Amino acid sequence: MPYGYTGKILKINLTKKEISIDKPSDKFYRQYFGGRNIISYYLLNETKPGMDPYDEENLLIFATGILTGVPLPGCGRNSVGAKSPVTKGYGEAEAGGFWGAELKKAGFDAVVIKGKADNPAYICVHNGRVEIRSASQLWGRPVADAHQKLQDDLNDKLVRTSIIGPAGENMVQYACIMNDITHAAGRTGMGAVMGSKNLKAIAVRGNKMPETVNPDAVKMFGKWFRDNLNDLAGWAAQMGTPGSVLMHNEMGMLPTRNFQSGTFKGAKAISGEKMHETILVGRDSCYACPVRCKLVVETKAPYNVNKVYGGPEYETLAALGSLCGVDDLAAVAKANELCNAYSLDTITTGNTIAFAMECYEKGLLSEKDCHGLQLNFGNAKAMLKLIDLIAYRKGIGDALANGIEKTAEMLGPEAKEAVLTVKGQPLPMHEPRLKQGLGLGYAISPTGADHCHNMYDEDYAPGGWGMADIEPLGIVEAQNMAEITPQKVRILVYRHFWTSLANCLVVCLFTPYPYEKQAEMVNAVTGWNTSVWELAKVGERSINMARMYSLREGLTEADDQLPSRIFKLAVGPEDDEHNTVDYKQFEEGKRLYYEMMGWDPVTGRPNTAKLYELGLDWLVHDPS
Repeated sequence: MPYGYTGKILKINLTKKEISIDKPSDKFYRQYFGGRNIISYYLLNETKPGMDPYDEENLLIFATGILTGVPLPGCGRNSVGAKSPVTKGYGEAEAGGFWGAELKKAGFDAVVIKGKADNPAYICVHNGRVEIRSASQLWGRPVADAHQKLQDDLNDKLVRTSIIGPAGENMVQYACIMNDITHAAGRTGMGAVMGSKNLKAIAVRGNKMPETVNPDAVKMFGKWFRDNLNDLAGWAAQMGTPGSVLMHNEMGMLPTRNFQSGTFKGAKAISGEKMHETILVGRDSCYACPVRCKLVVETKAPYNVNKVYGGPEYETLAALGSLCGVDDLAAVAKANELCNAYSLDTITTGNTIAFAMECYEKGLLSEKDCHGLQLNFGNAKAMLKLIDLIAYRKGIGDALANGIEKTAEMLGPEAKEAVLTVKGQPLPMHEPRLKQGLGLGYAISPTGADHCHNMYDEDYAPGGWGMADIEPLGIVEAQNMAEITPQKVRILVYRHFWTSLANCLVVCLFTPYPYEKQAEMVNAVTGWNTSVWELAKVGERSINMARMYSLREGLTEADDQLPSRIFKLAVGPEDDEHNTVDYKQFEEGKRLYYEMMGWDPVTGRPNTAKLYELGLDWLVHDPS
């Protein structure tokens, strides 16, 4: 019998109203593990090249990993993938909470959705039983209302939901998918793909725990994590991600005014410390996790912020705070609530509004263009109104809902300088001019600018805590942050394997199990004789499969690029504004990354030997 996985992948054709089940071999699970690799496998094998992301033939894939649902910290997550309306190639996002674990308990490792429902629909999965039901009573409702309505209709308060709000329904390019109201599969527009299929939600309920080979060992891993919580994730347990706002600002790398600066005078006002002193009312967590890094906020005035939508993470505080020049914490908390309610990616929404603000201040957008809004940096009320306009595609919001690059094309060449994207994906709130290895990681990422499967240069700088973590991989020499060296590229390659593995297992990056411990956990769950080497290869395989898919869809080496501003406009602490990325050094680093990965140094295509080495024989003759 399978351990750590159910051996069943649910397939649903919404157009034909057909439900079927794939039963992959044990070898399939040993090779791919889950998450990103399941997504890539189905996209490469069961979709036609060149289709529009909103074509009903596009697949929307929800995938767990072999550790999902095991009662260990960080093991409640799931991946979601499709051809992306943002990148026009590979798209993927991860979400925490309880939904992924519940899907496994309901009897499935993944759900592969094809087609488009005639009318709004939702999928109900309960202990192996699957139904496609009408969502007419849910359509148009914001996320929390739809979640509550589903639980009431199913008469079960323990039902877990994965839902889109009005932005997903209206196919805003960067709409996300919300697990259980507060956990976002945020990037690459997966909510827009879900909306294109007339699919409002997937409700899951199950009570069969995943079988494990060695339950006693699994319990010991959980105890080990709790005993070592402060060393492993103490920062997350104490302050959550908002605790990094002031640190980023002090180092000159808090994205401000659409990446025109790295320092924000209002940083203290939107910091995690300020949040704890004023609007914090609780903490939330994910399945089987003691970290409780999710902060919950509530305000009554001047903005009524409902605690049901949780609270802003660091990315949101920066994207809808400093990036837009807004230093009003209550307004940022309200913006977070609106984005969660509408199912909007907060990172991209903040970038989009900051782009519009810069264009407004440069005279490329007028007050008339902006629905009467004065879109100056720092105008919190205008920011909140613009979120509404984007979600419902009204006025200027309709253009901005199509993404920054499309809007810039409409505004003309002068707007191009204000576009901060990679493969269409706006930059996260980590400064690539100071974290230059991370910047290179943005460029080569399969999902565009992405911080979640990347390196953080400060961790591997002299005195950085990450050096002890990476020494088992043979890297013992720290590197300066603001440069790209061959040694830095090597760190990026190795870290990319392991952060990508996290999206295959699927586990949380805030539960940083040591490499050897991850191998031991997989063995205790599955009974396999895995090793650190094999796990690294699983991560590497996922990078190459996603790469092959994007190449097939028409992306090229030219798409592995950073925005022009990163090479031109310097940032840093106020007394040290001199950091830009050297273009020649960047290009040399990119070619070196290709070669270290076993890719063609000119085209960036995985070479034949690399594909054979990773067991991807079936991709060797792919025309991409």
